[in-house]
Amino acid sequence: MTIEDSRYEAVSSKDARFDGVFFFAVSTTGIYCRPSCPAITPKRRNIAFYRTAAAAQSAGYRACRRCRPDAVPGSAEWNARADVVGRAMRLIGDGVVDREGVTGLAHRLGYSTRQVQRQLNAEVGAGPIALARAQRGHTARVLLQTTTLQAAEIAFASGFASVRQFNDTMRAIYAATPSELRSARTGRDVRFGPVSPETGRTGVPLRLAHRTPYAAAQIFDHLAERALTGIEEITGGRGARTYRRTLRLPGGPGIAEVREQPGAEGWLGCRLHLTDLRDLTTATQRIRRLFDLDADPCAVAERLGTDPALAAPVAACPGLRVAGAADPQEAAVRAVLGGRLSTAAARRAGDALVAAYGQPLRRTSGGLTRLFPAAGDLAEASLDGLGLSGARRAALRAIAAAIADGTLSLDPGADRDGTERLLLALPGVGPRTAGRIRMRALGDPDVLLSEDAAVRAAMRRLGVTAAAAARWRPWSSYATEYLRYAV
Repeated sequence: MTIEDSRYEAVSSKDARFDGVFFFAVSTTGIYCRPSCPAITPKRRNIAFYRTAAAAQSAGYRACRRCRPDAVPGSAEWNARADVVGRAMRLIGDGVVDREGVTGLAHRLGYSTRQVQRQLNAEVGAGPIALARAQRGHTARVLLQTTTLQAAEIAFASGFASVRQFNDTMRAIYAATPSELRSARTGRDVRFGPVSPETGRTGVPLRLAHRTPYAAAQIFDHLAERALTGIEEITGGRGARTYRRTLRLPGGPGIAEVREQPGAEGWLGCRLHLTDLRDLTTATQRIRRLFDLDADPCAVAERLGTDPALAAPVAACPGLRVAGAADPQEAAVRAVLGGRLSTAAARRAGDALVAAYGQPLRRTSGGLTRLFPAAGDLAEASLDGLGLSGARRAALRAIAAAIADGTLSLDPGADRDGTERLLLALPGVGPRTAGRIRMRALGDPDVLLSEDAAVRAAMRRLGVTAAAAARWRPWSSYATEYLRYAV
Protein backbone atom coordinates (compact mmCIF):
# COMPACT_ATOMS: atom_id res chain seq x y z
CA MET A 1 0.00 0.00 0.00
CA THR A 2 1.38 3.40 -0.97
CA ILE A 3 1.39 6.51 1.24
CA GLU A 4 -1.36 8.02 -0.88
CA ASP A 5 -3.47 4.86 -0.52
CA SER A 6 -3.12 5.13 3.26
CA ARG A 7 -4.10 8.78 3.11
CA TYR A 8 -7.17 7.95 1.06
CA GLU A 9 -8.21 5.38 3.68
CA ALA A 10 -7.90 8.10 6.33
CA VAL A 11 -10.09 10.41 4.23
CA SER A 12 -12.65 7.65 3.65
CA SER A 13 -12.89 6.94 7.37
CA LYS A 14 -13.01 10.67 8.30
CA ASP A 15 -10.04 10.09 10.61
CA ALA A 16 -9.46 13.30 12.61
CA ARG A 17 -6.08 12.04 13.80
CA PHE A 18 -4.65 13.16 10.47
CA ASP A 19 -6.11 16.67 10.48
CA GLY A 20 -3.16 18.98 9.93
CA VAL A 21 -0.84 16.11 8.98
CA PHE A 22 -1.98 16.38 5.38
CA PHE A 23 -4.76 17.93 3.29
CA PHE A 24 -6.63 16.68 0.25
CA ALA A 25 -7.92 18.66 -2.70
CA VAL A 26 -10.70 17.69 -5.10
CA SER A 27 -10.16 18.52 -8.76
CA THR A 28 -13.88 18.46 -9.63
CA THR A 29 -14.83 21.06 -7.02
CA GLY A 30 -11.65 23.13 -6.74
CA ILE A 31 -11.63 22.95 -2.93
CA TYR A 32 -9.30 21.42 -0.35
CA CYS A 33 -10.29 19.84 2.96
CA ARG A 34 -9.01 18.28 6.15
CA PRO A 35 -9.11 14.43 6.27
CA SER A 36 -12.09 14.43 8.66
CA CYS A 37 -14.29 16.60 6.42
CA PRO A 38 -17.87 15.30 6.83
CA ALA A 39 -18.70 15.70 3.11
CA ILE A 40 -19.13 12.66 0.87
CA THR A 41 -15.74 11.13 0.10
CA PRO A 42 -14.67 11.97 -3.46
CA LYS A 43 -13.44 9.34 -5.89
CA ARG A 44 -9.77 8.52 -5.55
CA ARG A 45 -8.93 9.67 -9.07
CA ASN A 46 -10.20 13.17 -8.30
CA ILE A 47 -8.04 13.69 -5.19
CA ALA A 48 -4.59 15.18 -4.75
CA PHE A 49 -2.75 15.28 -1.40
CA TYR A 50 -0.74 18.15 0.07
CA ARG A 51 1.48 18.53 3.14
CA THR A 52 0.18 22.00 4.02
CA ALA A 53 -2.83 24.21 3.42
CA ALA A 54 -0.48 26.70 1.74
CA ALA A 55 0.55 24.08 -0.83
CA ALA A 56 -3.10 23.39 -1.70
CA GLN A 57 -3.78 27.11 -2.01
CA SER A 58 -0.72 27.57 -4.22
CA ALA A 59 -2.09 24.85 -6.48
CA GLY A 60 -5.24 26.93 -6.98
CA TYR A 61 -7.63 25.29 -4.49
CA ARG A 62 -9.80 27.21 -2.04
CA ALA A 63 -10.64 26.24 1.53
CA CYS A 64 -13.73 24.16 2.24
CA ARG A 65 -16.30 26.27 4.10
CA ARG A 66 -17.69 23.21 5.83
CA CYS A 67 -14.58 21.75 7.49
CA ARG A 68 -12.39 24.90 7.58
CA PRO A 69 -9.09 23.12 6.90
CA ASP A 70 -7.07 26.24 7.72
CA ALA A 71 -8.14 26.01 11.39
CA VAL A 72 -6.77 22.53 12.20
CA PRO A 73 -3.90 21.92 14.65
CA GLY A 74 -0.44 22.18 13.15
CA SER A 75 1.53 19.08 12.25
CA ALA A 76 3.56 17.69 15.15
CA GLU A 77 6.26 16.86 12.61
CA TRP A 78 7.48 20.46 12.48
CA ASN A 79 8.07 20.50 16.24
CA ALA A 80 9.93 17.18 16.14
CA ARG A 81 12.20 18.05 13.24
CA ALA A 82 15.46 19.87 13.96
CA ASP A 83 16.44 20.45 10.33
CA VAL A 84 16.09 23.71 8.41
CA VAL A 85 12.56 22.90 7.22
CA GLY A 86 11.26 22.21 10.74
CA ARG A 87 12.97 25.34 12.06
CA ALA A 88 11.60 27.43 9.19
CA MET A 89 8.04 26.18 9.75
CA ARG A 90 8.21 27.13 13.43
CA LEU A 91 9.56 30.59 12.63
CA ILE A 92 6.93 31.23 9.95
CA GLY A 93 4.26 30.19 12.45
CA ASP A 94 5.68 32.76 14.87
CA GLY A 95 5.20 35.52 12.26
CA VAL A 96 8.84 36.10 11.34
CA VAL A 97 8.13 36.45 7.60
CA ASP A 98 5.45 39.07 8.28
CA ARG A 99 7.79 41.06 10.53
CA GLU A 100 11.17 40.56 8.83
CA GLY A 101 10.45 39.16 5.37
CA VAL A 102 12.03 36.11 3.73
CA THR A 103 15.46 37.70 4.13
CA GLY A 104 14.97 37.87 7.91
CA LEU A 105 13.84 34.24 7.98
CA ALA A 106 16.89 33.10 6.02
CA HIS A 107 19.21 35.12 8.26
CA ARG A 108 17.82 33.49 11.39
CA LEU A 109 18.29 30.05 9.82
CA GLY A 110 21.81 30.79 8.56
CA TYR A 111 20.93 29.95 4.95
CA SER A 112 20.45 31.95 1.77
CA THR A 113 16.93 32.90 0.73
CA ARG A 114 17.29 30.65 -2.32
CA GLN A 115 18.20 27.63 -0.18
CA VAL A 116 15.29 28.21 2.19
CA GLN A 117 12.88 28.63 -0.73
CA ARG A 118 14.12 25.47 -2.42
CA GLN A 119 13.99 23.27 0.67
CA LEU A 120 10.52 24.39 1.69
CA ASN A 121 9.13 23.90 -1.80
CA ALA A 122 10.65 20.42 -1.96
CA GLU A 123 9.41 19.35 1.47
CA VAL A 124 6.03 21.04 1.95
CA GLY A 125 5.07 22.18 -1.55
CA ALA A 126 5.09 25.90 -0.77
CA GLY A 127 7.65 28.61 -0.16
CA PRO A 128 7.87 30.95 2.84
CA ILE A 129 5.75 33.66 1.21
CA ALA A 130 2.93 31.22 0.41
CA LEU A 131 3.08 29.73 3.92
CA ALA A 132 2.93 33.17 5.53
CA ARG A 133 0.11 34.17 3.15
CA ALA A 134 -1.98 31.18 4.25
CA GLN A 135 -1.42 32.10 7.88
CA ARG A 136 -2.39 35.74 7.24
CA GLY A 137 -5.57 34.59 5.55
CA HIS A 138 -6.56 32.49 8.56
CA THR A 139 -5.82 35.36 10.96
CA ALA A 140 -7.91 37.72 8.85
CA ARG A 141 -10.86 35.31 8.78
CA VAL A 142 -10.76 35.03 12.58
CA LEU A 143 -10.78 38.82 12.96
CA LEU A 144 -13.55 39.25 10.41
CA GLN A 145 -15.77 36.79 12.21
CA THR A 146 -15.01 37.73 15.83
CA THR A 147 -14.42 41.50 15.92
CA THR A 148 -16.03 44.73 14.76
CA LEU A 149 -12.78 46.03 13.29
CA GLN A 150 -12.97 47.65 9.87
CA ALA A 151 -11.69 45.60 6.94
CA ALA A 152 -8.74 47.93 6.41
CA GLU A 153 -7.69 47.53 10.06
CA ILE A 154 -7.95 43.77 9.76
CA ALA A 155 -5.86 43.79 6.59
CA PHE A 156 -2.89 45.45 8.24
CA ALA A 157 -3.37 43.65 11.56
CA SER A 158 -3.13 40.33 9.70
CA GLY A 159 0.13 41.30 8.03
CA PHE A 160 -1.08 42.25 4.55
CA ALA A 161 0.80 45.04 2.77
CA SER A 162 -2.35 46.59 1.28
CA VAL A 163 -6.13 46.34 1.34
CA ARG A 164 -6.08 45.18 -2.27
CA GLN A 165 -3.73 42.31 -1.43
CA PHE A 166 -6.00 41.43 1.50
CA ASN A 167 -9.14 41.37 -0.68
CA ASP A 168 -7.46 39.33 -3.41
CA THR A 169 -6.08 36.80 -0.95
CA MET A 170 -9.39 36.28 0.86
CA ARG A 171 -11.17 35.69 -2.44
CA ALA A 172 -8.47 33.24 -3.55
CA ILE A 173 -8.42 31.26 -0.28
CA TYR A 174 -12.10 31.29 0.64
CA ALA A 175 -13.88 32.16 -2.62
CA ALA A 176 -15.61 34.97 -0.74
CA THR A 177 -15.09 38.66 -0.13
CA PRO A 178 -14.27 39.90 3.38
CA SER A 179 -17.84 41.21 3.68
CA GLU A 180 -19.27 37.82 2.75
CA LEU A 181 -17.02 36.08 5.28
CA ARG A 182 -18.12 38.47 8.01
CA SER A 183 -21.80 37.95 7.25
CA ALA A 184 -21.30 34.17 7.36
CA ARG A 185 -19.89 34.16 10.91
CA THR A 186 -21.44 31.95 13.53
CA GLY A 187 -23.18 33.54 16.50
CA ARG A 188 -24.01 36.72 14.60
CA ASP A 189 -25.41 38.39 17.70
CA VAL A 190 -22.04 38.22 19.43
CA ARG A 191 -19.60 40.96 18.39
CA PHE A 192 -16.30 41.74 19.99
CA GLY A 193 -14.68 45.14 20.12
CA PRO A 194 -11.15 46.53 20.48
CA VAL A 195 -8.56 44.27 22.02
CA SER A 196 -6.05 46.36 23.99
CA PRO A 197 -5.19 45.33 27.58
CA GLU A 198 -4.54 49.01 28.26
CA THR A 199 -8.22 49.84 27.65
CA GLY A 200 -9.62 46.86 29.53
CA ARG A 201 -11.92 45.99 26.62
CA THR A 202 -13.17 42.69 25.44
CA GLY A 203 -10.38 41.01 23.48
CA VAL A 204 -10.23 38.53 20.60
CA PRO A 205 -11.95 35.20 21.35
CA LEU A 206 -10.37 32.12 19.76
CA ARG A 207 -10.87 28.40 19.68
CA LEU A 208 -7.43 26.79 19.77
CA ALA A 209 -7.72 23.42 18.07
CA HIS A 210 -5.87 20.33 19.28
CA ARG A 211 -5.90 16.61 18.65
CA THR A 212 -7.66 14.40 21.15
CA PRO A 213 -7.24 13.06 23.74
CA TYR A 214 -6.02 16.09 25.66
CA ALA A 215 -5.16 15.82 29.37
CA ALA A 216 -6.23 19.36 30.25
CA ALA A 217 -6.34 18.82 34.02
CA GLN A 218 -2.68 17.80 34.17
CA ILE A 219 -1.35 20.76 32.19
CA PHE A 220 -3.48 23.22 34.19
CA ASP A 221 -2.17 21.59 37.38
CA HIS A 222 1.39 22.06 36.11
CA LEU A 223 0.81 25.74 35.37
CA ALA A 224 -1.05 26.37 38.64
CA GLU A 225 1.79 24.90 40.73
CA ARG A 226 4.32 27.21 39.07
CA ALA A 227 2.30 30.42 38.51
CA LEU A 228 4.27 33.56 39.43
CA THR A 229 2.48 36.36 41.27
CA GLY A 230 1.75 39.31 39.00
CA ILE A 231 2.65 37.38 35.83
CA GLU A 232 0.19 34.47 35.98
CA GLU A 233 -2.95 33.51 37.83
CA ILE A 234 -5.48 30.69 37.90
CA THR A 235 -9.14 31.52 38.52
CA GLY A 236 -12.10 29.17 38.96
CA GLY A 237 -12.38 25.69 40.44
CA ARG A 238 -10.84 22.48 39.13
CA GLY A 239 -12.48 21.42 35.89
CA ALA A 240 -13.48 25.00 35.05
CA ARG A 241 -10.24 26.89 35.60
CA THR A 242 -8.96 29.84 33.58
CA TYR A 243 -5.24 30.40 33.22
CA ARG A 244 -4.33 34.05 32.72
CA ARG A 245 -0.91 35.53 32.04
CA THR A 246 0.86 38.59 30.69
CA LEU A 247 2.80 38.47 27.42
CA ARG A 248 5.74 40.54 26.20
CA LEU A 249 5.00 40.94 22.47
CA PRO A 250 6.70 42.88 19.63
CA GLY A 251 3.92 45.50 19.56
CA GLY A 252 3.48 45.91 23.31
CA PRO A 253 2.16 43.99 26.34
CA GLY A 254 -0.68 41.51 26.02
CA ILE A 255 -2.82 39.30 28.21
CA ALA A 256 -3.92 35.76 27.40
CA GLU A 257 -6.77 33.84 29.02
CA VAL A 258 -7.21 30.10 28.41
CA ARG A 259 -10.13 28.07 29.78
CA GLU A 260 -9.85 24.46 30.93
CA GLN A 261 -13.18 23.30 29.42
CA PRO A 262 -12.86 19.51 29.84
CA GLY A 263 -16.14 18.99 27.97
CA ALA A 264 -14.98 20.78 24.81
CA GLU A 265 -13.99 18.28 22.15
CA GLY A 266 -10.91 19.26 20.19
CA TRP A 267 -10.30 22.85 21.33
CA LEU A 268 -9.47 25.18 24.20
CA GLY A 269 -11.19 28.53 24.58
CA CYS A 270 -8.81 31.47 24.54
CA ARG A 271 -9.13 35.24 24.69
CA LEU A 272 -6.28 37.56 23.76
CA HIS A 273 -6.01 41.21 24.80
CA LEU A 274 -3.39 42.93 22.65
CA THR A 275 -1.84 46.37 22.48
CA ASP A 276 -1.21 45.87 18.75
CA LEU A 277 -3.43 43.59 16.68
CA ARG A 278 -0.47 42.70 14.50
CA ASP A 279 0.71 40.55 17.41
CA LEU A 280 -2.28 38.21 17.09
CA THR A 281 -0.41 35.50 15.17
CA THR A 282 2.61 35.64 17.46
CA ALA A 283 0.50 35.55 20.62
CA THR A 284 -1.60 32.67 19.33
CA GLN A 285 1.44 30.59 18.45
CA ARG A 286 3.02 31.22 21.84
CA ILE A 287 -0.09 30.01 23.66
CA ARG A 288 -0.27 27.00 21.38
CA ARG A 289 3.31 26.13 22.33
CA LEU A 290 2.64 26.71 26.03
CA PHE A 291 -0.27 24.25 25.98
CA ASP A 292 1.41 21.89 23.47
CA LEU A 293 -1.62 22.02 21.18
CA ASP A 294 0.12 20.73 18.05
CA ALA A 295 1.17 17.45 19.68
CA ASP A 296 0.12 14.11 18.19
CA PRO A 297 -1.08 12.05 21.19
CA CYS A 298 -1.78 9.02 19.01
CA ALA A 299 1.82 8.87 17.79
CA VAL A 300 3.06 9.31 21.36
CA ALA A 301 0.77 6.56 22.67
CA GLU A 302 1.75 4.24 19.83
CA ARG A 303 5.42 4.49 20.84
CA LEU A 304 5.21 4.82 24.61
CA GLY A 305 2.01 2.90 25.31
CA THR A 306 3.48 -0.34 23.97
CA ASP A 307 6.55 -0.06 26.21
CA PRO A 308 6.19 -2.30 29.30
CA ALA A 309 7.64 0.40 31.57
CA LEU A 310 5.24 3.13 30.47
CA ALA A 311 2.13 1.22 29.38
CA ALA A 312 0.33 1.74 32.71
CA PRO A 313 0.83 5.53 33.05
CA VAL A 314 0.03 6.07 29.37
CA ALA A 315 -3.21 4.14 29.76
CA ALA A 316 -4.05 5.97 33.00
CA CYS A 317 -3.52 9.43 31.53
CA PRO A 318 -4.09 9.50 27.76
CA GLY A 319 -3.13 12.69 25.97
CA LEU A 320 -0.62 13.95 28.53
CA ARG A 321 1.10 17.08 27.22
CA VAL A 322 4.48 18.71 27.75
CA ALA A 323 4.00 22.32 28.86
CA GLY A 324 6.06 24.66 26.71
CA ALA A 325 6.71 28.36 27.11
CA ALA A 326 4.72 31.48 26.30
CA ASP A 327 8.05 33.34 26.45
CA PRO A 328 11.19 31.22 25.85
CA GLN A 329 13.47 33.83 27.41
CA GLU A 330 11.36 33.81 30.56
CA ALA A 331 11.43 30.00 30.61
CA ALA A 332 15.24 29.98 30.37
CA VAL A 333 15.66 32.47 33.21
CA ARG A 334 13.20 30.56 35.38
CA ALA A 335 15.03 27.29 34.69
CA VAL A 336 18.31 28.79 35.89
CA LEU A 337 16.63 30.52 38.83
CA GLY A 338 14.92 27.30 39.95
CA GLY A 339 18.03 25.18 39.56
CA ARG A 340 17.71 22.19 41.85
CA LEU A 341 15.12 23.88 44.05
CA SER A 342 11.74 22.32 44.77
CA THR A 343 8.77 23.57 42.78
CA ALA A 344 7.53 25.64 45.73
CA ALA A 345 10.98 27.15 46.40
CA ALA A 346 11.47 27.97 42.71
CA ARG A 347 8.10 29.69 42.70
CA ARG A 348 9.04 31.80 45.72
CA ALA A 349 12.31 32.79 44.06
CA GLY A 350 10.43 33.70 40.89
CA ASP A 351 7.93 35.80 42.83
CA ALA A 352 10.80 37.74 44.42
CA LEU A 353 12.48 38.31 41.05
CA VAL A 354 9.25 39.57 39.46
CA ALA A 355 8.48 41.86 42.39
CA ALA A 356 11.95 43.41 42.21
CA TYR A 357 12.49 43.68 38.45
CA GLY A 358 9.20 43.03 36.62
CA GLN A 359 7.89 45.82 34.41
CA PRO A 360 4.57 47.17 35.79
CA LEU A 361 1.60 47.23 33.43
CA ARG A 362 0.07 50.63 32.80
CA ARG A 363 -3.29 49.05 33.53
CA THR A 364 -3.55 45.98 35.75
CA SER A 365 -6.00 43.16 35.11
CA GLY A 366 -7.12 41.15 38.11
CA GLY A 367 -4.00 39.68 39.64
CA LEU A 368 -1.90 40.45 36.55
CA THR A 369 0.25 43.48 37.27
CA ARG A 370 3.63 43.00 35.59
CA LEU A 371 5.61 41.65 32.67
CA PHE A 372 8.42 39.22 33.43
CA PRO A 373 11.76 41.05 33.74
CA ALA A 374 13.50 41.69 30.41
CA ALA A 375 16.82 39.92 29.85
CA GLY A 376 18.64 43.23 29.35
CA ASP A 377 17.48 44.46 32.76
CA LEU A 378 18.56 41.27 34.54
CA ALA A 379 21.97 41.25 32.85
CA GLU A 380 22.85 44.54 34.60
CA ALA A 381 20.98 43.92 37.87
CA SER A 382 22.67 43.30 41.22
CA LEU A 383 20.00 40.71 42.16
CA ASP A 384 20.73 41.49 45.81
CA GLY A 385 18.03 41.00 48.42
CA LEU A 386 16.43 38.01 46.69
CA GLY A 387 17.95 35.36 48.91
CA LEU A 388 20.04 33.92 46.07
CA SER A 389 23.56 32.57 46.39
CA GLY A 390 26.38 34.37 44.63
CA ALA A 391 26.74 31.51 42.15
CA ARG A 392 23.04 31.61 41.25
CA ARG A 393 23.12 35.38 40.80
CA ALA A 394 26.12 35.02 38.48
CA ALA A 395 24.36 32.30 36.49
CA LEU A 396 21.23 34.45 36.10
CA ARG A 397 23.23 37.43 34.90
CA ALA A 398 25.21 35.25 32.49
CA ILE A 399 22.20 33.73 30.75
CA ALA A 400 20.39 37.09 30.71
CA ALA A 401 23.43 38.75 29.12
CA ALA A 402 23.74 35.99 26.51
CA ILE A 403 20.08 36.45 25.58
CA ALA A 404 20.28 40.24 25.57
CA ASP A 405 23.34 40.48 23.30
CA GLY A 406 22.07 37.85 20.87
CA THR A 407 24.69 35.21 21.69
CA LEU A 408 21.92 32.87 22.80
CA SER A 409 18.86 32.61 20.54
CA LEU A 410 15.75 30.97 21.94
CA ASP A 411 13.34 31.71 19.09
CA PRO A 412 11.24 28.86 17.63
CA GLY A 413 13.78 28.27 14.84
CA ALA A 414 16.83 28.00 17.08
CA ASP A 415 19.29 25.17 16.44
CA ARG A 416 18.55 22.99 19.46
CA ASP A 417 21.89 21.16 19.61
CA GLY A 418 23.87 24.37 19.14
CA THR A 419 21.78 26.14 21.77
CA GLU A 420 22.37 23.37 24.29
CA ARG A 421 26.13 23.61 23.75
CA LEU A 422 25.99 27.37 24.36
CA LEU A 423 23.94 26.84 27.50
CA LEU A 424 26.36 24.29 28.95
CA ALA A 425 29.20 26.75 28.42
CA LEU A 426 27.51 29.29 30.71
CA PRO A 427 28.42 29.34 34.42
CA GLY A 428 25.94 27.54 36.63
CA VAL A 429 24.10 25.78 33.77
CA GLY A 430 24.36 22.00 33.94
CA PRO A 431 22.80 19.21 31.87
CA ARG A 432 19.56 19.22 33.89
CA THR A 433 18.95 22.95 33.45
CA ALA A 434 19.98 22.87 29.77
CA GLY A 435 17.61 19.94 29.20
CA ARG A 436 14.73 21.78 30.85
CA ILE A 437 15.34 24.81 28.65
CA ARG A 438 15.54 22.62 25.57
CA MET A 439 12.27 20.91 26.49
CA ARG A 440 10.24 23.93 27.65
CA ALA A 441 11.69 26.97 25.91
CA LEU A 442 12.63 25.33 22.59
CA GLY A 443 9.72 22.87 22.52
CA ASP A 444 11.90 19.83 21.79
CA PRO A 445 9.71 16.69 22.08
CA ASP A 446 12.74 14.39 22.49
CA VAL A 447 14.39 15.34 25.81
CA LEU A 448 14.75 12.77 28.58
CA LEU A 449 15.47 14.61 31.83
CA SER A 450 17.39 11.73 33.38
CA GLU A 451 19.12 14.21 35.74
CA ASP A 452 15.76 15.08 37.34
CA ALA A 453 15.38 13.38 40.72
CA ALA A 454 11.75 12.32 40.16
CA VAL A 455 12.50 10.95 36.70
CA ARG A 456 15.59 9.12 37.95
CA ALA A 457 13.61 7.57 40.80
CA ALA A 458 10.85 6.42 38.45
CA MET A 459 13.36 4.89 36.06
CA ARG A 460 15.00 2.98 38.91
CA ARG A 461 11.65 1.72 40.17
CA LEU A 462 10.66 0.59 36.68
CA GLY A 463 14.07 -0.96 35.99
CA VAL A 464 14.80 1.24 32.96
CA THR A 465 18.38 2.19 32.14
CA ALA A 466 19.35 5.31 30.20
CA ALA A 467 20.41 3.11 27.28
CA ALA A 468 17.08 1.27 27.25
CA ALA A 469 15.22 4.60 27.31
CA ALA A 470 16.44 5.25 23.76
CA ARG A 471 13.44 3.23 22.59
CA TRP A 472 11.21 6.14 23.61
CA ARG A 473 12.60 8.45 20.95
CA PRO A 474 11.47 10.75 19.35
CA TRP A 475 9.00 11.33 22.20
CA SER A 476 11.37 11.31 25.19
CA SER A 477 9.91 14.58 26.55
CA TYR A 478 6.53 12.87 26.85
CA ALA A 479 8.21 9.89 28.49
CA THR A 480 9.68 12.32 31.03
CA GLU A 481 6.20 13.62 31.85
CA TYR A 482 4.78 10.09 32.15
CA LEU A 483 7.63 9.08 34.47
CA ARG A 484 6.84 12.06 36.72
CA TYR A 485 3.15 11.14 36.55
CA ALA A 486 3.97 7.56 37.58
CA VAL A 487 5.95 8.60 40.69
